[in-house]
Amino acid sequence: MHISSRSALPALALLVLLACAPKPSGLTPADIEANKALSQSFSDRAIAKDWEGVGKLYADSAVLLPPNSPAVQGRAAIQAYFAGFPPMASLTLTDDAVVGEGDLVYTTGRYQLTLAVAGSPVDSGKFLDVRRRQKDGSWLYVADMFNTSMPEPAAH
Repeated sequence: MHISSRSALPALALLVLLACAPKPSGLTPADIEANKALSQSFSDRAIAKDWEGVGKLYADSAVLLPPNSPAVQGRAAIQAYFAGFPPMASLTLTDDAVVGEGDLVYTTGRYQLTLAVAGSPVDSGKFLDVRRRQKDGSWLYVADMFNTSMPEPAAH
C-alpha cells in the first residue's frame, strides 16, 4: 500500500496540533499548601465546634460519605451532620497525598480523633477528599469520605 505525502499531511497536522495544545496545568506548591491548609482549617473548626465554619469548607452541592451512615448531600446537611457529632477533644489530619491538575484535587490521608466523651478510645482512620478550586482561588470540599482503621469489636 502506498501513502502519498499529500494524504499524510492532515494526519501530520493533527499530530502537531495535539502536541502543541495546552495541557491542564499541574498543581503548584501554593495549590498543595492551600489544600493542606484546608485540612488544618477543618480540624481547627471541628475542635472549636464551629460547625457553621466547617460547613463553609464544603461546596453547596458537596457529598459527605461517613462510615456506617447514608450519604449526606449538600452544605447545610453536612453542617448539620457534623453539628450532631460528639464533641472532639482532639483531631489531627495528615495529608499523605495531594494530587490533581487544574482546578481539581484529590487528597488521601489519615486522621487521629479523640472524643471528649469519658471512656472513648482514640480512633485512627483514613480519608479521601475531592476538592475544587473556586473562582476566588480558594478550595472547597466537593466529596469527602472517611472511615476508621480500628478493628471491629469482638462479638460476645
